[in-house]
Amino acid sequence: MPLQEYKIYLPKNEIPTSWYNILPDLPEPLGPYLTPDRLPVAPSALAGIFPQSLIEQELSDERDHKIPEEVLEALAIWRPTPLVRAVRLEKALGVKSRIYYKDESVSPSGSHKSNTAMAQAYYNKQAGIKRLTTETGAGQWGTALSIATKHFGLDVRVFMVKVSLEQKPYRKVIMNLMGAEVFPSPSTVTKVGREALNKDPDTLGTLGLAISEAVEEAASRKDTNYVLGSVLNHVLLHQTVIGLEVKKQLAIAGEKPDYLIACHGGGSNFGGLVTPFIPQILAGDKVKALAAEPESCPTLTKGSFTYDAGDTAGFTPLMPMYSLGTDFKPPAIHAGGLRYHGASPIVSALLKSKLIDATAVSSESVFEFAKLFANSEYVIPAPESAHALAATCLKALELEKLGKPGCLVFTLSGHGLMDLAAYQLNIPQND
Repeated sequence: MPLQEYKIYLPKNEIPTSWYNILPDLPEPLGPYLTPDRLPVAPSALAGIFPQSLIEQELSDERDHKIPEEVLEALAIWRPTPLVRAVRLEKALGVKSRIYYKDESVSPSGSHKSNTAMAQAYYNKQAGIKRLTTETGAGQWGTALSIATKHFGLDVRVFMVKVSLEQKPYRKVIMNLMGAEVFPSPSTVTKVGREALNKDPDTLGTLGLAISEAVEEAASRKDTNYVLGSVLNHVLLHQTVIGLEVKKQLAIAGEKPDYLIACHGGGSNFGGLVTPFIPQILAGDKVKALAAEPESCPTLTKGSFTYDAGDTAGFTPLMPMYSLGTDFKPPAIHAGGLRYHGASPIVSALLKSKLIDATAVSSESVFEFAKLFANSEYVIPAPESAHALAATCLKALELEKLGKPGCLVFTLSGHGLMDLAAYQLNIPQND
């Protein structure tokens, strides 16, 4: 079969027209969001930083949500994204398993984050909001939102985790190019940022702290709302375009997946791939879903299931999630999008119900397989995506030893062209 036939495209008119909401299909309802006093959070309490449309999506029990025409037009800039059979990787590994990757790196921002950025920018625009604030780890979310706000005519201020901004300075250049203001977090712009700097002037910053800064800023201005790139239910809802397309593409290829694998930081990428398959799993399908996270930030594999805040200062509600604690300070790994203490309530519920599994991979194996992928498929994966790649390769090698090859699908959630410093540090260089 010619190599080009291993790329499975969908026509433009087959972009999903509705998002899939997993909430009504969960074995048990999610626990309510709570105040610090452990009282249920009223939906009206979220109205200070979110538009009503997104609050309704966050709490909805409707299985399907129609995608607005304006959002579909924005998604059509790059969607549907290809599903690619990684035949050269299979050969390099020496395995009989079929390995596919869903290439979300073809979006304008270079990652899956644009799927929800366009939707959230649209809903805020419809609500009359003029300005947005957000946090970003590795910069993929900040890049995606800066493009989305440019598309819908909004202003945006981004708080980027300090160590990631130092590691990936060109992400700031892209955001600035799109009109965004970008500040290292902790910053001197907010009270919580100044307090963090006073406590530790050399702090590397965390996603939890950057969230606190963005929420504080949004809550202080009536023309400003806060948007989040992961964790929350409506974010995972918008990302289901990934899994919905994969289902169609696998059918075209005549494949049934044995493993669905994605990296996990807050849960948007993983949830977007996996949740559309959960009804099949509940019905007895043997497909296994595997979340891949760093050994240095093992939220799902070593965290505790508890009620915890999504940010360091405790501005966000307490949510039922697997967490390492809001005071957890992850090391300065280059997979900045995975340096988060908590996890999506949806992903947490799926893991607690044993409908999915999780694995932690070492930095050494991440870059070992990232190099192999670059040398065989000629694509440089983002360090975050390389966690999913490493877990996929390890699983394929395990299946090979057992003599049970299968079909493995992972999400290439972003490219690594803005992360070459990570490769420079982790891959031997010619002096």
